[in-house]
Amino acid sequence: MYRPFTPSHRGGAGSPLLCLHGFTDTWRTWELVLPGLERRHDVLAPTLPGHAGGPPPAGPPTVEGIVDAVACAMDGAGFESAHIVGNSLGGFVALRLAARGRATSVVALAPAGGWVPGDPMLGELLDHQRAMHELLQAAAPQADAIVRAAAGRRRATLLTTVNFEHIPAGLLAHQLIGVARCSALAPMVEAARREAWTLDAARITCEVRIVWGAEDALLPWPTAAARFRDEWLPHADWVVLDGVGHCPQLDVPLETTELILAVTARG
Repeated sequence: MYRPFTPSHRGGAGSPLLCLHGFTDTWRTWELVLPGLERRHDVLAPTLPGHAGGPPPAGPPTVEGIVDAVACAMDGAGFESAHIVGNSLGGFVALRLAARGRATSVVALAPAGGWVPGDPMLGELLDHQRAMHELLQAAAPQADAIVRAAAGRRRATLLTTVNFEHIPAGLLAHQLIGVARCSALAPMVEAARREAWTLDAARITCEVRIVWGAEDALLPWPTAAARFRDEWLPHADWVVLDGVGHCPQLDVPLETTELILAVTARG
């Protein structure tokens, strides 16, 4: 049911738009919004290093290493700067790229890194990621069977979306297998425990919209957004979506497309 894992997707025409997925995901998380985005933009959606289908990490799998790798991918695509959309880890990477001057605008969907230092949320999240990886490595051979039934699709999306009925079963099977094949998971989890999640927000001069699902089960609103709201980006355009989970691009793709294009149209 699922297609092979590939390093990236590029399509459409117009101004450059970069789409960055979250931890353990792949570029295919954007499939439901790509048709709308590609009508106005030249879209590049890479799979991050160490993730299923993506390139091997060039060095230690840290956030800074991922930012470096994405910057190189932008160079390879001819994108000196681009509108950047990112979800979760991809949202934090998008903001770090903006601080380097590589973003025309940023739409960050539930970006990681906004928890208060010392909050046990990070440790709990990383422990959960390790446990899920082990479970899905065992379950991956049955991915097609798991998503064949509505109950299986609900279980597969409990931590990512509130609405799941419209998401193709093949995409969900791909994501389950992708988590199992994420070779960077264990080293990134350990690096994330040690890494200082910091953002030089004063260097971000482009427009920023931050979108958060009120029902986010991975990075709960508003706790996981504390540093973004109170310290780093209080003047960003904040959008909170009722009845939406951690991945708005999957949960409410049409609304998410509109939220992205409303920003890129101004840039």
